[in-house]
This record gives sequence, C-alpha cells and structure tokens, in this order.
Amino acid sequence: MFRRREPVPFAFLAEADRFRSNITPPPRQRMSRVQLVGQSLITLTVVGGLAGALLFGVPALQQDSSTSNRVHHSEAARR
Repeated sequence: MFRRREPVPFAFLAEADRFRSNITPPPRQRMSRVQLVGQSLITLTVVGGLAGALLFGVPALQQDSSTSNRVHHSEAARR
C-alpha cells in the first residue's frame, strides 16, 4: 500500500491496521437475576409462540381428503 506524501485529513484511518491500543475496555457487568429471569421469559415466550404457530398452522395448511372427495362427488352427481 503506497503512502501519500501530502497531509490528508483522517490519515490515521488509513493506517488503522497497524494501530494497537494499550487501553483495554472495562469488563462486562454480569446480568442481575431479575434481568436473567426476564430474558429467559422473553425467550420462552418467543419459542412457545413459534411452536404454537407450527402446531396450529401445519394442520391448517394440509389438504383435507374428505372435503375434496365431497366436491368431486357433488360435481359427478350434477352431470
């Protein structure tokens, strides 16, 4: 990668791959019990909703053979 000779604003961004910081970020705080329980309940609600949608949605999408037979029999009776 060639370097520019003229001063360029934000030239430090071009050299960011060589920059190493000596400052470490602060450690992440642990979640409290209330936050942990709340997050667990939200997760269970979402998973339960998806499972319920599959439970009720899949049978509703399947074609009922007894209904289709009745339609064919009624069409045959008309002829």
